[in-house]
Amino acid sequence: MPRSPVTESAVKRGLQVDLPITSDATTSRTVVSNEAARVVAFAMDAGQELTDHSAPRPAVVQVVEGRLTFTVGGQSHDLDVGDVVYLAPNERHAVVALTPCRFVLVLVTAA
Repeated sequence: MPRSPVTESAVKRGLQVDLPITSDATTSRTVVSNEAARVVAFAMDAGQELTDHSAPRPAVVQVVEGRLTFTVGGQSHDLDVGDVVYLAPNERHAVVALTPCRFVLVLVTAA
């Protein structure tokens, strides 16, 4: 989805089809991108990982399918559908898919 004005609402449907869980892969799609937020959907096969990294903006992650281990602040947490993580700016974190899974990342532009 192209960059959208913060003053316009948007709807993105069909992510299950547009972003399938692919064998032995991690894939992502930007769903919303504007001055207020960037929303990215991820699909990961079991065993895939996002290695330790950080982002300069605060972020919220919500698991929407499957199970994953989310490491933040040196502490690992096994997360299930519906679980949410808030990440402070520059917080180091990593993700490992325990099962095929999907999660949504919202990067927030702080006021």
